[in-house]
Amino acid sequence: MLKIGEFIYPWGSGHYSRMMRLNEVLGDHIKEEFEIHFSSKDHVYEKLLKKFPNEKEKIHEILMPTPIDGKFGPSVSMSLMNLLLPISKNPPLVRQIANYLREERKLYNKEKFDLVINDGDMGSNILAKNRNIPSLFITNQFRPRLYNSRSYLYPSLIFVAKQIQKASKILVADSPPPYTMCEYNLNFIKEAEDKVTYVGHFTNSKKIKKVESSALEKLVENNEFGYWMRTGNKSTNDGTGQRYEEVFQQDEMKNEKRIISHARNDPKIDSVIGKDGKRYSITDALDKKIDWIQIDIGFLSEQEKDTVLDSCKYAVVNGSHTVMGEIMGGKSKPIIGIPIYDEHTNNIKWAEEKNLGILATKTKQVIEGIVKIKENYENFEENLDEFSKNFVPNGAENSAKIAAQTLEEKR
Repeated sequence: MLKIGEFIYPWGSGHYSRMMRLNEVLGDHIKEEFEIHFSSKDHVYEKLLKKFPNEKEKIHEILMPTPIDGKFGPSVSMSLMNLLLPISKNPPLVRQIANYLREERKLYNKEKFDLVINDGDMGSNILAKNRNIPSLFITNQFRPRLYNSRSYLYPSLIFVAKQIQKASKILVADSPPPYTMCEYNLNFIKEAEDKVTYVGHFTNSKKIKKVESSALEKLVENNEFGYWMRTGNKSTNDGTGQRYEEVFQQDEMKNEKRIISHARNDPKIDSVIGKDGKRYSITDALDKKIDWIQIDIGFLSEQEKDTVLDSCKYAVVNGSHTVMGEIMGGKSKPIIGIPIYDEHTNNIKWAEEKNLGILATKTKQVIEGIVKIKENYENFEENLDEFSKNFVPNGAENSAKIAAQTLEEKR
């Protein structure tokens, strides 16, 4: 039986969602019998245990080094201090790296993988290369464009790029140029270019089985509103939420309807704020025909999310690559991006230059962005239509084909 190792970097949610979508289609292309071993830590490890309750022996907790959480995403200063000092219960980074590579090495030696697929985990590239095991590295970053405040991180970007380059093949989860949304996060060197394939975005390919509309769906019918997404790990989610609240307090937002998706499994979040200033449950708001201004929801079902994205005028995001692809490419909706860190800024800047969205780093710019989108909506629609026509959504399928071909070449 073939063995495939999947190593999923646990910072954020994009790495996990990509790999799960890849897993759904691997069996359509790899015709031999195979088993998959997963490796990650923290919330991704917990999600894997929950998703595959009968395969716990194939789910491995590997303590991959990650940045230190700050108030608004990763804390650069704390993460740099963690290089040599223990911070927030994290041992010094040099010790973390040694321990993590040792554990991955043990797993490699035990399982004898035929193929490894790494989403964000660079250490696995090194181990695979040393053992002559083919490796696929899925990414939307190589050497991200930095800004003046982060220029001191450039040496680490060079180091990271060298580790990514050790993969057998580099699969970019984006459409080919000139429609590559993460273009400013790539900047491939010539030595890496022959390994690169633009496989496309890893969008959800499952058809949604429509059921009766929920109370939320009925509540948003025939309303013009913005869809405000909170995504990522806790610090990114909290930081995004705090920025949103600062916008909502502005006078210009008193009549601007919005739906806020919190990406948290907490039913207590679900509520509606009416224009009367009172808070209601979603069903009460529907029954009483409340003229609402804000809807907060912990998690949207797939059908609800589809309905909201189809109905919204624009979406407000933090610049997540996966999310932006789904909204601009899959739904042809303009975005307003409020970035948490440089990767986000790069994605949003690219979208702004193509007139697909707007970059907003200040509260005032968010308000101005909403006005600009509404006043120039036809122009945004025209550009989004062109982008959507060239949007490649089947990155998971294309990656699965490459995985099958790589295994065949190994024979």
